[in-house]
Amino acid sequence: MEINKDLVAASSTPIVLAILAEGDSYGYAILQRVRELSGGDLEWTDGMLYPVLHRLSRLGLVESRWEVAESGRRRKYYRITPDGRAHLGEQQRQWQAVDATLRGIWHTLADVPPIGRPALSATIPQGV
Repeated sequence: MEINKDLVAASSTPIVLAILAEGDSYGYAILQRVRELSGGDLEWTDGMLYPVLHRLSRLGLVESRWEVAESGRRRKYYRITPDGRAHLGEQQRQWQAVDATLRGIWHTLADVPPIGRPALSATIPQGV
C-alpha cells in the first residue's frame, strides 16, 4: 500500500519521537523500526528521516551524540529530550482526537449505501 506523502509527513514527528521514547537510536535503526511498526507499509528513506531529525534537534525536542560502534564505525545517536516527551504527549492527544473522529465518521459511513446502490433494507421483500 502506498501512503499519501502528506500523511507520511504529518505523522513523521510523532513516529520519530515515539521511537526515541523507546530508547536512544540512530538513523538506520529508526528506519528499520518504522518499517517494522508499519508492517512494511511505511518505507522511509534517509532523505525523509534526516530532515525530520535535524528539525527536531533545532527545536530542542531531540539531542544527538556520536558513538563508535563495535564495527569501529561512528554512528550518530538521537535521544528524546524532556521537551520532546512533552511534545510527544501533546502529539498523542491530537492524533487520538483525529483517529476518533475518523473512526466515528467511517462507522457512520458503513451504514450509508454507496451512491447509485440501494440500501440493503430496500432489497428485502415485503412481508418477511
